Amino acid sequence: MNMELDRLDLKELKDLRVKVDRAIADFEDRKKKQALAELEESARKLGYSLAELTALSGIRKRKPAKPKYANPANESETWSGRGRRPHWVTAALASGKSLEDIAI
Repeated sequence: MNMELDRLDLKELKDLRVKVDRAIADFEDRKKKQALAELEESARKLGYSLAELTALSGIRKRKPAKPKYANPANESETWSGRGRRPHWVTAALASGKSLEDIAI
């Protein structure tokens, strides 16, 4: 396709850009649908559905850790011992207490 873009005015160029962007998006959508259909067919030949093969059952979520330490000034503030120390733990340690002193 041989176009002389220099002869188009600004509005025509912008319209052309919109049409090109739309054509690119449509092309990508067609290719994705084609690839998905091919994958579904391959899975069907093996006796599975694509959803079965792509299920995220392998991901495990960890349970929240049980608290091991509690703030002596406010028992509702707890810490499991994992991650960064809360400010109240740092303050308790700075005041001379040990982790055993604030253990639950």
